[in-house]
Amino acid sequence: MNARIEADMMLIPLFCALTGYSDKAVRRKIEDGKWLEGVHYTRAPDGHITMSYKAYNAWARGQAA
Repeated sequence: MNARIEADMMLIPLFCALTGYSDKAVRRKIEDGKWLEGVHYTRAPDGHITMSYKAYNAWARGQAA
């Protein structure tokens, strides 16, 4: 059986593991306004920040998300 999961939104620890950014660097980009709420990240109902991997890839390529 082959399974494939395509996830866009993920918590910061998984996002860090995939991108190489540290937790501190992610939070700093959010604080500095480089990554925007509703575009690059959202806040889950429990308050956790969930990152958009698709928006990150667009940002890293210099494209609009």
